[in-house]
Amino acid sequence: MAENTNITWANDTFNPWIGCTKVSPACDGCYAEALMGEKGRFARVVWGQPGEKGTRVRTAPGNWSKVRKWNREQRVALAINPAAPARFVFCASLADVFDNQVDPQWRCDLFDLIRECESLTFLMLTKRPGMIVKAFAEVLRMTSDEHGSLSYCWPANAAIGFTAVTQAEMDRDGRHALAAYHALNPAFLFWSGEPLLERVVVPADLLALGPRFWAITGGETDQGAHKARDTPDGAFQAVRDQCAAAGVPYQHKQNKGGGTRDLDGRFHDARPIPIGATPHQEGSPDHG
Repeated sequence: MAENTNITWANDTFNPWIGCTKVSPACDGCYAEALMGEKGRFARVVWGQPGEKGTRVRTAPGNWSKVRKWNREQRVALAINPAAPARFVFCASLADVFDNQVDPQWRCDLFDLIRECESLTFLMLTKRPGMIVKAFAEVLRMTSDEHGSLSYCWPANAAIGFTAVTQAEMDRDGRHALAAYHALNPAFLFWSGEPLLERVVVPADLLALGPRFWAITGGETDQGAHKARDTPDGAFQAVRDQCAAAGVPYQHKQNKGGGTRDLDGRFHDARPIPIGATPHQEGSPDHG
């Protein structure tokens, strides 16, 4: 599914396929399962429960074509105004690009699309950051004959993101994500702490990336029988303060229940991710 989105840190959402397996405490109230799982609103796939594969369904060619349309639109916008805001595409809200149960050819096709649509910036959020380098190496192996060598590197218009909602996840997956960042040199690295279930100390080596590391926090919403869990008092503020001290762009997406106002009733924090800009463009955090 490809569509414009109300997600505050992206302009569009693209799902190259649908389906996943639960691997994190964040997955307990999975909105994608509630929407697309066998008992969900659209019943498209069998959602994988912990340790079970489930099923995956690739989306239609017309859905992929919408991304090309967005790229053409963005190309026109940049031709008119070279300083036009970037257009961010969240990939994927109903799947995980680095899910090891996915047909590897689908992932190759996705990276080919990303390279083709060079005017867009893709936000590749995963709960499996330990799989990123391995999965992308497989893409390289499968495309080396076509492209001539294994130097067919990570696309410059794709950012790496990881979800971590507890301190244990942050400690483990933050290391994996940072290793992928250094190995692949993506556009930038970002963290989603949604739903944030504990107070989290962001590792110093992530904060040291400054404006090339972005942080997003949010509370949980009800999903059917699963009721939204609380975020400990002060947990959002603690992340905000760590990011402010390090010069890291930060955005609080929503409170428990989905409200879009931030911690103390004001709208988003004074240091939000600058939607419509990337670290490579004027008017956004600079690489330094």
